[in-house]
Amino acid sequence: MGHRMKRREFLQATAGGSALWLGSGVLLAAHAGAGGGAIISPGCRRSKVRVAKLYMGIPGALWPTPDLDLKAEVQKYEAEFAARAKDFADVDFVVSELVTSVDQAKQLQEKLKTVDGILAIHLSMGIMPVLQETLKNGKPTVLFAAPYSGHEWTGFGNLRKKPAGALLECMLTSDYDQLAVAVRPFRAIHHLREAKILDVTKRTPRAEYVEAIRDAFGTEIKQLERDRVLEAYNAVDDALAQAEAKRWIEGTEKVVEPSEDEIIRSCKLALAFENLLDDEDATVITVDCYGTMYHQLPAFPCIGFTRLNDMGLGGICESDLASAMTHIMFQGLTGKPGFISDPTVDESKQAIILAHCLGTTRMEGPDGEACPYKLRTIMERQEGAVPQVRMRVGQKVTQAKLINADLVHYFTGEIIETPDHERGCRTKATVKVDGDIKTLWHNWAHGLHRVTCYGDLTQDLERFCRFKGIRLVNEAVAPPQPTADA
Repeated sequence: MGHRMKRREFLQATAGGSALWLGSGVLLAAHAGAGGGAIISPGCRRSKVRVAKLYMGIPGALWPTPDLDLKAEVQKYEAEFAARAKDFADVDFVVSELVTSVDQAKQLQEKLKTVDGILAIHLSMGIMPVLQETLKNGKPTVLFAAPYSGHEWTGFGNLRKKPAGALLECMLTSDYDQLAVAVRPFRAIHHLREAKILDVTKRTPRAEYVEAIRDAFGTEIKQLERDRVLEAYNAVDDALAQAEAKRWIEGTEKVVEPSEDEIIRSCKLALAFENLLDDEDATVITVDCYGTMYHQLPAFPCIGFTRLNDMGLGGICESDLASAMTHIMFQGLTGKPGFISDPTVDESKQAIILAHCLGTTRMEGPDGEACPYKLRTIMERQEGAVPQVRMRVGQKVTQAKLINADLVHYFTGEIIETPDHERGCRTKATVKVDGDIKTLWHNWAHGLHRVTCYGDLTQDLERFCRFKGIRLVNEAVAPPQPTADA
């Protein structure tokens, strides 16, 4: 693998760290915090997503018309891609060719070995042999087929059931915006492969889990010692920490409990986290904050986690590696961070209440509208400093958890209220569940935490899980799943 730029090197190679659009609405943006540095989303900060764009058509085919000009069709699609350039700014179309025969498809096999995925575009009738030959490469493939492309759609369903179609997803639509949606699973695969998680804990992560995650996704998990964090903390200039604290204080609706000193120390630790990620060429950090690291650091990590999530990186509570992996998956699919929660149920409202003290203010992604927040203490501990975030009522959300490397539990719903009272964790969102709330809690397993992301991501999860061989279970509609997990 070639040299991977660290963030500092990337900024030196760009025009003064100015803002650049990345795919899925992800923004490389000048951050208002310490040093005015820019952060780039996981995966994108290292290398671009590698996609093969294959236009499939047969000269002289009778559908959609005997007069079809294949090269003109390609140019029409190229104009659609150009019109959506910001959605593909993190994508490198390493192959972009019109494929008109099985022999040509065979000749492309070597070029396709290093791609994250193949975006195939159906132009005319007669492409089934070309598609089948392309699928032999074993690469995740999304086929975009607009109406009138040909009659092959009648065989796509059966093809998907066969071994050759195991890595095939099809989008039969006239909506050209779906071209950008088509590359989302490739982006998630890329981000997970390039991600590196730093776990600040005295407990060695379970070797079987670390190995399974590395083998399935390529993600690296590295344990980090407390002394390394303290070294990074002490290296942060106090003036920068004070400036970061000022930004948080000026941006809040109200500072309720934390002292200014508590906020400054939290912000100094936040800047240390950013520097650690840069030094380690990592994308996500998690801390065993309620376990072996409780009161072992100069401040609680909550503001630092929120800040990284707002930037498009990742800050994860309580050394929860499964939630860290889910967070990266969501970021790859949507460019948006996840909100980790300790849920509680209200059957009278057909709802689940998502609650955690740490909220993320940029739930729409780094370039999106910020949620309002207050600065509070951590509810259970009555200490520290944490952003209590008010999410958007009426917002559709997806909640999920990547369990080990082969199972995703999820459900969708809509935020109907954001309670602001002293029971439960600080940040709360009541979500009316799509499905049955009783079925949901009957199916609940694999721990308390779940990760919530804005949007109904069902189809994105279906494509990603199909490509990675992961079983996807909707907890709110599926029959109860047998499990020994409490």
